[in-house]
Amino acid sequence: MILPIVAYGATILRKISLPIAADHAQLDTLIESMWETMYESNGVGLAAPQINKNIRLFVMDSAQIFANREEEDEVYPDAPGIKKVFINAKVLETGGKEWMYNEGCLSIPKIREDITRFETVTLSYMDEKFVQHTETFNGMTARIILHEYDHIEGKLFIDYLKPLRRKILQGKLNDISKGKAKVDYKMILLK
Repeated sequence: MILPIVAYGATILRKISLPIAADHAQLDTLIESMWETMYESNGVGLAAPQINKNIRLFVMDSAQIFANREEEDEVYPDAPGIKKVFINAKVLETGGKEWMYNEGCLSIPKIREDITRFETVTLSYMDEKFVQHTETFNGMTARIILHEYDHIEGKLFIDYLKPLRRKILQGKLNDISKGKAKVDYKMILLK
C-alpha cells in the first residue's frame, strides 16, 4: 500500500525515533508498504518518520542510483549498490574523506543542496528478520544510510546548510509546510 509522505514542518520529523521489537504489529506489511511508497515516489531511501511512524526503521536501495546513472566518469566503491532494511540502527563510526553530493528528500520536495558527509559509516542494526549485524558501508550507500539515519534521529539534510543558505531557502520551506509544493506522490501535512 502506498503511504503518504509527511511534509516538512511536521513535528514527527524532528523527534528521535523509538526502538522497535520483533513482535511489532504488522511489521512485514509496513516494510512492504515502505518499499512500495519509496519506489512510487522515486526515492532511494525512506525512513519511518517520513510516513508518520516514530520508530527506528528505514529502507534504502542504492542500486537505483547506479542503474539510473548517466555519468560514467565517477567511480563509487559501492557499485552496483544494495537494497536493505535497517531496524534499530546505531551509527558506531564514520570515517574516510568527507565529500559533497547534491541531496534531496521526499519530505522536502523540489529542494536539492550540496551536503558534505563522510565516505564510510559503520553501524549496528537488525534486518527485517531481527538478525543483528555490524557492518561498514561506503560511497553512495553510506551517504543514503546517513541521510535516512538522520531521519530517525530527528535531523534533516537542510540542517547541514550554512545559516545564510538556509535563510535563502526559508520561503520555499514555508511553502512546503503550508502544502504549496506540487509533487507527483501522496503527501500529508501534519503539525
